[in-house]
Amino acid sequence: MADDLLVIIPTRGRPQAVPAIVDAWNQTGATADLLFAVDTDDPELAEYKKHAAELKGDGRIRFTFGKRRRLCGTLNAQAVKAAKTYRYLAFMGDDHRPRPAAMPWDARVRECLSGGPGIVYGNDLLMGERMPTAVAMTSDIVRTLGFMAPDCLVHLCLDLVWLDWGRGMQRITYLDDMVIEHLHPANGKAEVDAGYEECNSQEQVSADSAAYYDYRDNGGLAADLEKLRKLVEETA
Repeated sequence: MADDLLVIIPTRGRPQAVPAIVDAWNQTGATADLLFAVDTDDPELAEYKKHAAELKGDGRIRFTFGKRRRLCGTLNAQAVKAAKTYRYLAFMGDDHRPRPAAMPWDARVRECLSGGPGIVYGNDLLMGERMPTAVAMTSDIVRTLGFMAPDCLVHLCLDLVWLDWGRGMQRITYLDDMVIEHLHPANGKAEVDAGYEECNSQEQVSADSAAYYDYRDNGGLAADLEKLRKLVEETA
């Protein structure tokens, strides 16, 4: 393991994001390991494999190719594995880009999470403090719960859960000056493509919203917070 922080990026249909994200890593001086999780049925699979071959010599960067599990399923599959060896885990979408700052963003993450179980997020220039669209957490959270986000979700509302966990543990930090920009159609920084159409369809919005409210209001969140609060107490 080259680093103690792994950033997991589930990606589909956007191979052009790979060099852009790697460029962002280089511009920010990040040493965090980066894992691109690609579906084996991706129409752009050949292009992803081309990038993987080109980046083979960069010890920070890895690719994994597996069956399609959608965003939450893919993130969980990789996070559960990585939690065994990494101290910190992070999620970014393939439309997020860390930006340069006086102190590299990944160093800020490590510094913020070094005191024990917790969650940290930065300013995505879209939702800001309201929602952690990109997030980092201590890996003991994933080991304790068995997932990085509830598996009842498919693509949306993960950020609402991370907010609920962090607030419920009283261990969440928002860093306004740590910019991890979200290049999204909602702020005019990306064109609507097949990926956005699928995940923001009315059907997906309704399904993930219903699953989130069920998790939040019918015992799922309460049970997970009980485990997380116990984790905080045990590591205090």
